[in-house]
Amino acid sequence: MKILGIETSCDETAVAVAEDGVHVLGNAIASSAEMHGLIGGVVPEVAAREQLKAILPVIDLAMAQAKTDWNAIDAIAVTNGPGLISSLLVGVNVAATLAYIHKKPLIPIHHIAGHIYANFLDGAAPVSFPFLVLTVSGGHNELILVRDHFDFQKIGETIDDAAGEAFDKVARLLGLGYPGGPPISKWAEKGNPKAFDFPRSHLDPNHRFDFSFSGLKTAVMRAIVGARHALPLPNGAMTDAVKADLAASFQQAVVDILSDKLADAAREYDVSIVHLAGGVSANRLLRQEVRKKLPPDVALCSPQNLKYCTDNGAMIAGAGYFFSQKYPLPNNSWSTIRANANLEFPIYNFH
Repeated sequence: MKILGIETSCDETAVAVAEDGVHVLGNAIASSAEMHGLIGGVVPEVAAREQLKAILPVIDLAMAQAKTDWNAIDAIAVTNGPGLISSLLVGVNVAATLAYIHKKPLIPIHHIAGHIYANFLDGAAPVSFPFLVLTVSGGHNELILVRDHFDFQKIGETIDDAAGEAFDKVARLLGLGYPGGPPISKWAEKGNPKAFDFPRSHLDPNHRFDFSFSGLKTAVMRAIVGARHALPLPNGAMTDAVKADLAASFQQAVVDILSDKLADAAREYDVSIVHLAGGVSANRLLRQEVRKKLPPDVALCSPQNLKYCTDNGAMIAGAGYFFSQKYPLPNNSWSTIRANANLEFPIYNFH
């Protein structure tokens, strides 16, 4: 079964064709990240405008890569939330129009569900349940127990800022560009992760699996101000050595928080499989620390191809296949799907 997947929840215009939920036949992405990098963050109106320009050419490219046509496509899957409403509207409206024209079922996919199903693409992990997954990206942090396809129990979430957002904000404070994850990781390799004693948030027992990164961001900002006063350079700059130490210490604090809570949850829920998903799951230190802290008999799964960590159409196409097997939709489902910037998760079989 071939599914066309469309993902436009943020600044990427991503389209893919996947077969049977795991085999990626074509995967194309157009990003406006370079434009947003000029100011250090995503401008919703700019993102949506660029997506309007790119989405039809990207669809054509993904179809060409897959060497397929509309006759061979069985259904269309699209991210309908959460995300930037202007960007979601581009993807949902284009997907609904194509579904109407070609008489295909339209499958709504929650953005985070897409990230979870990215771990099965190209055979990176066997489709096996139950498992615990840490989704960690720019706007989301969740700990989710997955009992079956689209049977999710959310056991933890961020109460303020997500880890990916913290990476972006700290990178901007350090003048490292956008998005923040890759440059911070690169600078951290040259720094001392113990140079700055940044806080690790430990919430009360009722929220032990929830996350908070706002205090960490504030601590880094204060450390940067202190470093600039202690080592004054022209234009308020700081030495590369201090910048590397700040990056390394910040990254270590984020990784400690994420890995500790994930390992504790894995023991609490007695799972034998743990997944990492989302953009920050590409972080090498995070993968290493999680593996180190998990019991040795617990399998750790994450996308082996890092392009499936960040937003992509293949994850939506993959999730769309498994959704269609559990919740078959009629060809006129395009008329009922709406974009929702604040779409709740999990939305199916919520516990």
